[in-house]
Amino acid sequence: MTEMETDDDGEAILREKSLIDVIFSWSFKDVLNKDLYKDKVKNIPSTFQSIALYMESFIFPLIEETHADLSSSFDKVASASICKILSIEEVESKKPSDKCLYIIKVEKKESSGDGSAYEPETGDLFAITDVRPTCFDDLNRPTMSYIIALVQQVTNEKDYIKIKVFSSRPFLVEQGIRERHIKGSLFLVSLINTTTNTRIWNSLSFGLERQNSKVIQKILEPDFYVTGKEKCNLCLQGEVYRVCRSKILASNWLINLNDSQQEAVLNCLATKYCHHENTTKLIWGPPGTGKTKTVSALLFLLLSLNCRTVTCAPTNIAVLEVSGRALKLVLESCEFLTYGLGDIVLFGNRKRMNIDNQDELLHIFLDYRAKVLARCFTPASGWKYSLQYLIALLENTELLYQLYSINGQEEDADAELYQKYDNNPNYDGDSGNAVLRKESLKNKEDKTQKRYVQGVKDEWKKRLGEVIAKTIKLNDESQLGRGFCGNKKHSRSVPRKSCNDSHQTKARLNLEDFVTSRLNCKLEAFTFYVVNFVMHLPTSLLSAVVAKDMIKAVNLLHSLSTLLQSVTFGGTSLKEVFVRNKEAERRVTGSFSDVELVKQECLKILKSLPNSFFEPEDEFSIKNQILKNACLLFCTASSSFKLHETDAELLVIDEAAQLKECESTIPLQIPGLRHAILIGDEWQLPAMVKSKVCEEAKFGRSLFERLALLRFKKHLLNLQYRMHPSISSFPNREFYQNQIIDAPNVRSTGYQKHFLQGEIFGAYSFINVTCGNEEVVDGHSIQNMVEVVVVCEVVANLFKGFISSGEKISIGIISPYNAQIAAIKENLGTKYSTDDESDFSVDVRSVDGFQGGEKDVIIISAVRSNANRSIGFLSNSRRVNVALTRARHCLWIFGNEATLKSSGSVWKTLVHDARVRGCFHDAQNDKDLVKAMAAALIDIDLLDIKIRLYSVLFQGTRWKVSVDDNFWKAMEKIKSIKIRKKAISILMKLSSDLQWPRTEHILINYLSSVLLTGYFILF
Repeated sequence: MTEMETDDDGEAILREKSLIDVIFSWSFKDVLNKDLYKDKVKNIPSTFQSIALYMESFIFPLIEETHADLSSSFDKVASASICKILSIEEVESKKPSDKCLYIIKVEKKESSGDGSAYEPETGDLFAITDVRPTCFDDLNRPTMSYIIALVQQVTNEKDYIKIKVFSSRPFLVEQGIRERHIKGSLFLVSLINTTTNTRIWNSLSFGLERQNSKVIQKILEPDFYVTGKEKCNLCLQGEVYRVCRSKILASNWLINLNDSQQEAVLNCLATKYCHHENTTKLIWGPPGTGKTKTVSALLFLLLSLNCRTVTCAPTNIAVLEVSGRALKLVLESCEFLTYGLGDIVLFGNRKRMNIDNQDELLHIFLDYRAKVLARCFTPASGWKYSLQYLIALLENTELLYQLYSINGQEEDADAELYQKYDNNPNYDGDSGNAVLRKESLKNKEDKTQKRYVQGVKDEWKKRLGEVIAKTIKLNDESQLGRGFCGNKKHSRSVPRKSCNDSHQTKARLNLEDFVTSRLNCKLEAFTFYVVNFVMHLPTSLLSAVVAKDMIKAVNLLHSLSTLLQSVTFGGTSLKEVFVRNKEAERRVTGSFSDVELVKQECLKILKSLPNSFFEPEDEFSIKNQILKNACLLFCTASSSFKLHETDAELLVIDEAAQLKECESTIPLQIPGLRHAILIGDEWQLPAMVKSKVCEEAKFGRSLFERLALLRFKKHLLNLQYRMHPSISSFPNREFYQNQIIDAPNVRSTGYQKHFLQGEIFGAYSFINVTCGNEEVVDGHSIQNMVEVVVVCEVVANLFKGFISSGEKISIGIISPYNAQIAAIKENLGTKYSTDDESDFSVDVRSVDGFQGGEKDVIIISAVRSNANRSIGFLSNSRRVNVALTRARHCLWIFGNEATLKSSGSVWKTLVHDARVRGCFHDAQNDKDLVKAMAAALIDIDLLDIKIRLYSVLFQGTRWKVSVDDNFWKAMEKIKSIKIRKKAISILMKLSSDLQWPRTEHILINYLSSVLLTGYFILF
């Protein structure tokens, strides 16, 4: 036994070891020992005496779950991702802790088990071996036992991937390893990723050190569950709730909440004003009740109150969903352009979030935003330089041009003038140009505004479409390291492919061309910076006044550029506009007055703009500034550990019932946190747990569920907008005690859809498939080929209907078993689109995969069909609830009545309910399904084909044809599936269509004899 296993003090384990230390202590035998921690894992209680006991209760379940995950990866090692090691280099360090650090270079060309390109990630756990393993025993060969290594850093090079790893033991000192290293016959075998579990472990440690345990401490207090106090008395006296309700009503034109949603948001919104207590709120959102809409509305209102809020979810998909909905509300409410988006930030694993394909969400993603702002803050060519250059160009034109003429290079002139302005931001220049007096500008403002500024908003929006399109293109990862005009490296000035300078033509520019070309080139960069600052800077760093001035400056500069072009093309010199003495200024008349006014207004605004918003050192410091100043932050619960160095007022956990309680301790310890809001539904699927021991110990239970079990007050969203009433009826009664009301939209006549003819395909049906037979595939998963064929037949008929009607339809096929999912996908092939945007789409997934999704038609294949009436994990009520609540218009359940009804589970109630409501049907009553089932039975060549085929073929046919033994003998001798299907087809036609006496067997006997003699083809 290891030291880890003999230590009964969970707190001591957290103090003395990291999770990686525990993993590294396991031997090969330990990893394969399924009962290694069986006696250590205790049932997690519902109440706790202290925060220390609370944290300790998760320690051994977390270790056991990690162990089960690693053990499972050993079982699947043959299909694991593998990288060939090119070289290994030990990291030299005097620190004892660094003795097992190595830099490993691996090939890029290897692929993962699913055929996609594979790249190691930080937190990945690898086995280093000298063979490509085909089974777990290959990891422990006598010539070389595997070595565990943890990825700490990954760098992508051109021809290889460089990985910094920390190994379980030093290995280059071993002679066998050295020889294999030299020969180049070492491999990295991917096992598991430890990132989330490591963060949970660290969070449990933080809890013991009291990082910020106020909210956790509150939910552990005994009277917290008893009182269930909804409103703080002090806040109530201060009419906080009245203020909050007014806020909701004022914004309801945009968010459009129903009464239950408003009430839930009201109670949560009031917590922003409460500084007297630490509170936790629960919003209970059954399927289709607008849970995500409610959350996004709450976040939108919290943003308007400038309440710093962290929003977490268990998965990347859930985070993307809620952040996308909140972003949409913010975009719709922006007073001007995209100002305010900087207050919203999304962060996490870019690859797993597939953020590059998320369009709008890309622009609030932390890494992307930091790269864009880093480009804007480039010292030699960024915002500060661009701003000062434009001021110099308008105010000190002659000096700038003289420097250009002397040096012949813009870089020298720019640098000198930039230095002058950098040292003295208030420098007025020597040209003698003076800003027009405020009174004069005010008197002429109306005329100037009418001609050049009036309608700026419309003109800006029109121009912004082009600017943003260009900005988005420039903001692309591949372009961020380039200049605006195509230069591959940053130079002191803004790159100027479009500038007609001395580098592009040997002739020296005259003053007019110099001013025009420089203005246009610098304006492109300036516009880029303004668009990105408005979009990406938090409002605490960029005020609305400054943002509007920046936008106004861009408009005026564009107007000035247009005016200069018109003056230049008219053959008139610009010198009188930009280079004047004082007497000439007093004679401003004619065609130059408008130009002069716009120029002076530009100068006034440009000089008022800040040179910097903060002092960034690198992208990392920019990320820190964004995280510190943003108002709404979105991430997974695991990724929220990055916020432990900053603070927040309020925490919102979406899909909280899917999050392990121990994982929720990560965001609950964010510094400054005072309140938590949990949104979820404990009647949907909980977090996935691999270890059966942990599952029994309630390791997968969420904080939401535990509080609900303690009868803590929940705000119920009670109006569902998704399901036809026939579909919502059973889950509402079975799981939600008839508390859910069908919204008017689902009760309307138009919501009833008839995609297929016949009573069997109404809004809700249980379709009994008696002749199916389940079989075990790959030693663990189950499939039922008769149900597979039936489901595919229904999809084929739906497609025929779609071709005829052209009515758009989305179909979801749900099955609890992976083998059944794979078989359905194989039978469907590639005929149907899987894209939700397609007019006809078919999506086949597990129950877990469909949680949170919805389709027009849902087809469920229950699979289980056996004599002992066993249905395994299919009996899980939550899994049933999720499957039953995904459909909008039609839900068709295919299953074996006898097996499901006798299981003693929720399925017994479901089958009985279907019979009582007249929604129960036999598959044998549908002609197309009968043919499909018969064909399926022949395909799988069942031994009892005679009995099964006989009952299937003649159920519902015109004649109950008596088929003698000769026919069945003939069928058994015929090995060709094609011929057997043909025989069955003829038999069905005889029994269905021909008008002949019941006792006449001539044709049947003839068919049998033909089969026996082998001449069936002639028939």
